[in-house]
Amino acid sequence: MLSLRPKSDQTQAPLIPAWHPNLRNRGQLPDTKVVRTLFFVNFAAIMIAASLLVYFSYQEYRIKNLNRLVADWQTQIDTNKKSAAQAVVLSRKFADEEKKINELNEFLKQRLALSEFLLHLGSTLPADLAIDTVEVRADGVNLRGTATGSPDEASGRALAYVELIKQDKYFSGIFEDVSQDVRRDQGNVRLTFELFLRFKGAPKK
Repeated sequence: MLSLRPKSDQTQAPLIPAWHPNLRNRGQLPDTKVVRTLFFVNFAAIMIAASLLVYFSYQEYRIKNLNRLVADWQTQIDTNKKSAAQAVVLSRKFADEEKKINELNEFLKQRLALSEFLLHLGSTLPADLAIDTVEVRADGVNLRGTATGSPDEASGRALAYVELIKQDKYFSGIFEDVSQDVRRDQGNVRLTFELFLRFKGAPKK
């Protein structure tokens, strides 16, 4: 049985593409780029990654060199540590001794001119007495000597010299007190005496 409907109602004719592109529809236009945008994006990403790799490699190289230098320095420090410690101890001892000597020199400069003292000591010393040792201390001067003659005479000369020192203007201007120790030696041949002249202001022992 033949259909009486028009042919256009039964099937629609297929769309025939236009003989030229529709320039108004950009989505249907062909891609005519010679170098695509994705290439530049990938290239930039690769360059950034390469730069970071070079940078971190250089930093790692520097760190290794620094660690090697630190290890070398530590080895030298460990090697010289013992000798350095001994040098520090000696240096401290030397500094302490130097300080004591400087303090004593300053103290003696203020209290006693040694050359002048020895000259005056020699000029006042009796002929029967001899000074064997002169010891300068921080608090005074210690004299050791001998006296000739009989025990009584020698002892009397030593005690008389003590009184001379006490009354002497030069000695009394420097020293505050004079103490003596007189004794006969073991051979009973001579009398030994020891005098201590204490500086003015020095503490008593």
